[in-house]
Amino acid sequence: MRRPTARAYAAPAAALAALLTALPAARADSPGGAAAAATVIEKVPYAMDSSNQAAWWTPVATYKGRGQYTYFAFNEPGSTAATHRPAIARRDPDGLWSRLPLLNGDGQQAEFPDDNGHNQPSVARDGSGRLHVFASMHANSWRYFRTEAPGTDVTDHAAELPDQGVGITYPVVTTAPNGDLYLAARAGSGADQRPGKLYRWDNAAARWSTVATFAGAPNRSVYPDDLTVDAAGRVHLLYEWAKAPATAFRHQLSYLRYDPATGTFTDSTGAALTTPVTPAASDVIQDLTTGEEWSTDNTYTGPAVQSAKLTLDGSAPKIAYRYRSADSNGNFHVYYAYPSGSGWTRKTVYTGGQTTAALGITWNATDTKRIYYITPTGTDRVFAATQTADGTWTPQPAAPGVNADRLAVRQNSDGKDVLYLPDTTHNSLYHGLR
Repeated sequence: MRRPTARAYAAPAAALAALLTALPAARADSPGGAAAAATVIEKVPYAMDSSNQAAWWTPVATYKGRGQYTYFAFNEPGSTAATHRPAIARRDPDGLWSRLPLLNGDGQQAEFPDDNGHNQPSVARDGSGRLHVFASMHANSWRYFRTEAPGTDVTDHAAELPDQGVGITYPVVTTAPNGDLYLAARAGSGADQRPGKLYRWDNAAARWSTVATFAGAPNRSVYPDDLTVDAAGRVHLLYEWAKAPATAFRHQLSYLRYDPATGTFTDSTGAALTTPVTPAASDVIQDLTTGEEWSTDNTYTGPAVQSAKLTLDGSAPKIAYRYRSADSNGNFHVYYAYPSGSGWTRKTVYTGGQTTAALGITWNATDTKRIYYITPTGTDRVFAATQTADGTWTPQPAAPGVNADRLAVRQNSDGKDVLYLPDTTHNSLYHGLR
């Protein structure tokens, strides 16, 4: 049974003007004195479930055809307050929205239990125009949906994945320049260890395969944060370590690079690494600090990492992450890191108070690095921080008036930052273009 025809929204000019709000340009304190970019905010015209909140996910994909297309994977309200139904909101270059539900084999929209921080979707578009969505997995067997061709239904294809019957968590996915996809996820639900695995979608052959177990160690669990692919096809991975089996607070934020041309994994200096890497062998960006402990206690108040994101300047990785240090009064502050010599240089971006477990980072021709973060209170909660010529980090509101409590950011091929902004209090999702 086929789904009902997707609804396209062509708002009248007055209604569209009400939906679109151009934010005022920020003051001229970005590098070179140029004013920071304004943001255009638009409310997605579909109801969002309050479970649509995570820090690790990759819920945004973009594609340039006759113009820029944007795909937002999100959770819609389910049949009960404790369930949700995954879908894609598609925005075409004319600003028209259409809704693509994820369908089970019987043609009905898929529905899953709420599990905040775990059961959220990630999406990518391959080189042939097929959409791929990984949804609602917390140590569950694959829940994977894709289209057969552009414009077709998004249907269950879970049987196509390797590692059938293995519990999967935290799937993050990205598109390579050649149209292939790469997927990183935690695979396994054992109490002793939960490793991270890397998978590849061969776009030409239309099939998935396992690349490698990229990280794993006894008594440790891997938490994938992000991945991206550079112009040469090398895959850049970002992940955290935790004491097994699981915890809200992690440690030793790490980086790894995979070159499909040679089949080798390396650190940020190019030195070869044997996989699965262990915490001791990882290229660690944020190491343990005084008072930091490996604990599975979710009331642990000591130093820890919680959420991180990755972008590239050419082939050089640039990292944004949240870290709670011993002297931060229990707050997770925002930091920036990049490779330097044989290690990593870390810079403090924001220490003004608590932040929400969500981040974004992009590389911009004018501002260079843009780091996005959210504060839990205030009229303005979403901020983009840029670094001035004297090295000072200056935040500017990135979505004034929007009470977003989570975010994701993806830069499109025009160099524009696409902001994904859930407001779970009001069950609303916003699209931002900056």
